[in-house]
Amino acid sequence: MAQANPFSLSGKTALVAGASRGIGQAIAEGLARAGARTILASRTVSALEKIAVELRAEGHVAEVLELDIASRASRQRAVSALPDIDILINVAGTNVRKRFEDYTPEEYDRLVNTNLTGIFELTQAVGKRMIERGAGGKVVMIGSLTSILGLPYVSVYTVTKSALAGLSRQLGAEWGRHGIQVNCIAPGFILTDLNKDMWAKQEMKEWMKGVQPNPRLGAPQDIAPLAVFLSSPGSDYITGQVIAVDGGVSTSIVWPFEPAS
Repeated sequence: MAQANPFSLSGKTALVAGASRGIGQAIAEGLARAGARTILASRTVSALEKIAVELRAEGHVAEVLELDIASRASRQRAVSALPDIDILINVAGTNVRKRFEDYTPEEYDRLVNTNLTGIFELTQAVGKRMIERGAGGKVVMIGSLTSILGLPYVSVYTVTKSALAGLSRQLGAEWGRHGIQVNCIAPGFILTDLNKDMWAKQEMKEWMKGVQPNPRLGAPQDIAPLAVFLSSPGSDYITGQVIAVDGGVSTSIVWPFEPAS
């Protein structure tokens, strides 16, 4: 008897929160192309519609859902409109870069509400339905290098992304008995709209060449394949993990020394 493809998402329904651009868009496209009915969610419905139209033109199933992750009312409306979800991908987030002592209470509240509280409550609502349904499921959090490393000038962002890593470990332990796997991807230096101005500086590019084993900037398409795998039956025995996709920078560094020939 032929074994089912462990990487196929055929028959699965996926929700991607934060799918209108960047990493979220790349993941949504990857899920749809792997066979999932994919629901693309964000505030920017016009951008979602464009992506969904292109995916449907390729023969995939793609739908659009308005979701402002920072709004409890919007989250509740979105959850009430959802079908049964097999796969939840939490990508939505924002950032403010400044010295720790300069963050305002308003900036702190906005970052925590968007990057953590909204994702916590969405995961709680979707996960509760997964448990009640009894068919298992997959949850993938998109963390950051700051989930595992300290970097300057992103302290509030680091609070939120470290929390997502911890929540992934905790839910991996708590929801394993329900057949639900929860993992966190920690992207490295990925070029997106949120950081393109920073990476336009030549000194940043030269710095990367000096420290990162793979000396190029990453792209959203470098993250999507792992998210698709963690959404597939092939990852059923993987849970509670924080996995870096970062060109090796969190585990290895390079230096200018060369041995004598």
